[in-house]
Formats: sequence, C-alpha cells, structure tokens
Amino acid sequence: MSKPKYTIAVTGLNAIDSPGPGLSVIKALREAKSFTVRIIGLSYESLEPVIYMDEMVDKTYQVPYPSAGQDVLFDRFKYINSIENIDFLFPNFDAELFNFISIESRFKEELGIKMFLPTMDQFNARHKATLYEFGLKHKIKVPFAKLAYNTNEITPVATEFGFPLVVKGKFYDAKIAYTVGQGVQHFNKIASEWGLPILLQKFIYGTEVNVCGVGDGKGNTIGMIPMRKLYITDKGKAWAGITLDSDPLLSITKDLIATTKWKGAFELEFIKTTDNEYYLLEINPRFPSWCYLTVGAGQNQVESLVNLGMGKKVKPFISYKTGKMFIRYSTDMIVDLKKFEQISTIGEL
Repeated sequence: MSKPKYTIAVTGLNAIDSPGPGLSVIKALREAKSFTVRIIGLSYESLEPVIYMDEMVDKTYQVPYPSAGQDVLFDRFKYINSIENIDFLFPNFDAELFNFISIESRFKEELGIKMFLPTMDQFNARHKATLYEFGLKHKIKVPFAKLAYNTNEITPVATEFGFPLVVKGKFYDAKIAYTVGQGVQHFNKIASEWGLPILLQKFIYGTEVNVCGVGDGKGNTIGMIPMRKLYITDKGKAWAGITLDSDPLLSITKDLIATTKWKGAFELEFIKTTDNEYYLLEINPRFPSWCYLTVGAGQNQVESLVNLGMGKKVKPFISYKTGKMFIRYSTDMIVDLKKFEQISTIGEL
C-alpha cells in the first residue's frame, strides 16, 4: 500500500543561538515512516537560515507578524494555499499560537488546512503569569512568582524571595539576577523585546530537566521523553542534552496530561532539586527546538501529531531509548544574493 503524501507548512525557521523548533520539526517530518512530505517553510524575516536549506524546505513564503492580526494572517494563507494546497500546519512559536488557535476551525473549514493545537482554555491556563495557580489546581510544585509592571517592584520582591531572582518575559527569555541592579537591567531588556508584564520568580536550585510530548486531547499521552540539559547557552537554551530514565517525571507528566486532557505538542520545563523534588517552571504549548531528539530515542512525536491531526488512529509509544544525546552546532551556508533578494521583495522562494 502506498503511503500518503502531505504538504505540511512549518514556522519557526530561525535556527540561530535561540533557535525556533522549525528545523527539528522538519527533520522529524522527513524521517516519518507513515507518510511522505512536501515542506512549505513560513518565515517572518529574510535571514532565517532554514529558508535557504534546500534539502529541508521545498518552498518558503513570508507571513505577517502575529501583531498584524487574524484577518491579515488568514488572507495570506488563503493566497499560499491557493498555490500549495496545504494539508497540515505546524505553528511553532508561542507568540503566534493565539491567532492560530483562534482561527483553527476557519483554517480547516474554509482552506482545508488541519492543525492539532491546544484549546484556548488550555493555552491560557498555562501562561507564566498564572502557572502558580495552575500548579495548585493540579497539585504540582511551581516556584512562587509575581507580575511586575515597573522596576520599582523588584526590590520588595527580592526582599521577599531573596537573591538570586529569575526575571522572565511573558513569551520568551529568562535571566537570573543576583542584585537589584542586575534585576533592573534584565527587566528593561526583556520588556523592550517582549513587553510587559515581567515575571519575577523565586529561584530554585537544582538541575534543569524537560519533557517533550504529545497529548491526544482525550487524556492520553501519545509520547513523552524526558531530557536533561548538558550545555546551556547564555540565553538559557539547551545546546546539548541527554534522554533520561525518570519514572517520577514521567508519572507527573502522564497525570498532568490526563487531568488537563491536553491536546497537541508540549514541553514541560522542570527543576529537579537535590531532594529529588520536581518544580514546574514552564509549559510550552508546542514542540521545543530539541524535539528531533525524540526521533533518535525511538518516538517520532512529530509524525504522531500529524497523524492525529489527519484523523488517523495513533497508538501511544510505550518505550524510548535512554542515553541518547543531541548536540547542536553552528555552521556557515553560502547563499546566492538573488535568493535573499527574492524572499525579501516578493515574499517567496
């Protein structure tokens, strides 16, 4: 029996020092066993490296920034879809998910483009600003945090929590402050890029461990793989990591997906303390940039998500390989200026 061929569009093509998940998602799609793919890249800027990786992306289109609104986004996709006839779409940035979730049904009904995203209630419940209350509801330890709208709030929060203090943006970025001055510096830098409010969070000492997985929206965990960060950049991003054998972490994850009936991809970020307690730091409502590690560990979670979105029956993964590492690296590509000019001027390549 021949395998179906899907045209799949992917955002998050910025494979830089703070990489988007797009390249890892595409690599996983290229290794899918149950279907073949034509990959449509969706870029926001002309210098996103994956645009120029011909072996990864068959064609690229620029799309409007999330701030342009849902109508502008839909009109752009209406044009792209008239050419490409897209079957499935992977939004890979937190900042764009609100728009895509809001018009997910419209994409499916009017354009025939399927997605498999969290519900709006699930998306809102796991925001950094409300994560502490989320933890209380689901009986998961979460470091206490406060929202701040100006730098004057740093001193009283630091007096309450002590130093170091974690300063977080509402979408991305997290920095550790050891003094009020550092806190002010981090606050202003993150606010200038991601806006207000800023989250001031109590620092928890321990080891960073993450879980990448997929929920089917009915309470079942289709796949989950825990990873410990081995090397972290100055932006807090994992540059190397290794799969773990961690029954407590898997149990926490499975229970959380069951109680929330999480739909779609997720990344859970934890701190494991020296007392073997797990504190949940973030829930990212999409695949992380290291999700290609799941393929190497025996779970192509990206492939499973597509099959869920296409209405196929998907069996949960029951095992994975421990001791599998990913190591990220940077390289130079030689690109013809004409390609840069084309994507910059007409928005297609």
